[in-house]
Amino acid sequence: MFKKLVVNATEPETRVALIEEGTIVELYINRKNSSDIAGNIYKGRVQRVLPGMQAAFVDIGLNQAAFIHVDDIVEDRDRETEFGFENGSGSEQIDVSATVRARKPTIEELIGEGQEIIVHVAKSPIGTKGARITTRVSLPGRFLVLMPFSDHVGVSRKIENEEERNRLKNIVIAQRENEYGYIVRTASEGIGSEKLSAEMRFLGNLWESIQVKALNRSAPTLLHKELDVSLRVVRDLLTHEVEKLVIDSREGYEAVLTFLDSFMPSLKGSVELYEGADPIFDAFNIEVDIARALKKKVWLKSGGYVVIERTEALVAIDVNTGRYVGKHNLEETIVKTNLEAVKEIAYQIRLRDIGGIIIIDFIDMEKKSNQEKVFNTLLEALQKDRSKTHILPISEMGLIQMTRKRIRQSLNDTLCEPCIYCEGEGRLISRRSICQNIYRHVQRDARDMVGVRFTLHVHPEIAELLHGEENHILVSLESAIGKQIVIYPNPRYDLEGYDIFEILKE
Repeated sequence: MFKKLVVNATEPETRVALIEEGTIVELYINRKNSSDIAGNIYKGRVQRVLPGMQAAFVDIGLNQAAFIHVDDIVEDRDRETEFGFENGSGSEQIDVSATVRARKPTIEELIGEGQEIIVHVAKSPIGTKGARITTRVSLPGRFLVLMPFSDHVGVSRKIENEEERNRLKNIVIAQRENEYGYIVRTASEGIGSEKLSAEMRFLGNLWESIQVKALNRSAPTLLHKELDVSLRVVRDLLTHEVEKLVIDSREGYEAVLTFLDSFMPSLKGSVELYEGADPIFDAFNIEVDIARALKKKVWLKSGGYVVIERTEALVAIDVNTGRYVGKHNLEETIVKTNLEAVKEIAYQIRLRDIGGIIIIDFIDMEKKSNQEKVFNTLLEALQKDRSKTHILPISEMGLIQMTRKRIRQSLNDTLCEPCIYCEGEGRLISRRSICQNIYRHVQRDARDMVGVRFTLHVHPEIAELLHGEENHILVSLESAIGKQIVIYPNPRYDLEGYDIFEILKE
């Protein structure tokens, strides 16, 4: 499968699209002063410990405090105090007895309020939730990931050849000078010991510089910033997944080439500077797919459609036959619609970067074999997704429950904001209901008004309704208050907005 990265780099925003066989499947957006801080390392100060939740809030210098759970705190206290796990004054170190080590420590035993700790951002802030952090620091490189608080050496599962896995693992074990842990990345396949050793030294020096910063700076402070989005995708995707990168910025193009000089000079030929007349995302027909990914209803080629509805706790996806009526029988029509929907759902989940709990309501199928066919097709379609998913079989009610790991904001959260009229509810008060609200409002306020008549300023559509279908409301209101009401249409008003004025004299 041919894959390419298309990068649109401007001063305020950088967008990176991952293209598979001519179709966008993933979109990364990094805006100036954005909240995408995943991968950053901070020295933070514990603000509040919550024993009931076995968690704590940590000030890392952002508007929202970061959240850390007890399971995300390294338990090796000797190493933790060496690298910044100390109380706020720096004069007292925490001592954990052998008895405590024998069981799982509580949050109170691991950290305390005012304590300064080095943390790694696992998830960026999403909505009203602060960043999710961990003390299990990791530093990703081109071929390796350094884990300073672990001594484990692992190899990416995507490297399937057992002989190659053993070779890479033995190189790392033989070359490491400190008891640090490493993960050998997929890009390391076939790489010689010299390059692996050089990257181990680079990552080791980087970690030492972070420790020096931590000793010399007060919390909260940023110790290490993750690469920007364009260089991050080059590091993580180019070679083992992507064959080509096209970028429309001369400055960004040169930055990518400089980055590759340090890690993989042979890949410089895979990078192309786009100099076409049309905007790069228009040239690759990406803008249309992005706009489609923001809509609630997604049409299928057969005439069926999928509705993707977001709630506070989960995402609900509903499959409908729509205009598709089939050719032979109902069960066949339903199965074909469900199978077509499966591929579109897997694609939309990945493109929209939907995370958390996902409920999929397929059209009910009578045959168990058809249910299994749809379920297996979904499993196969989701194998292309690099985010971790967990899927349960179709329930008796025809529902599939699944979860998808969420690390950053979804595409909808990144590009959209709640409606200023409905405040994110997704529905507005009906025009007839607005007319009824006006009736009650005028009737209530008229008792305190002494004017000879009233003027009502409303949106033109409401004015038309009050003079037309809902004219009986106006007639009834004038009869109830005994005064004339003059309607003034004003296009500056929104549908729900209106003002009542009293005319004191003719």
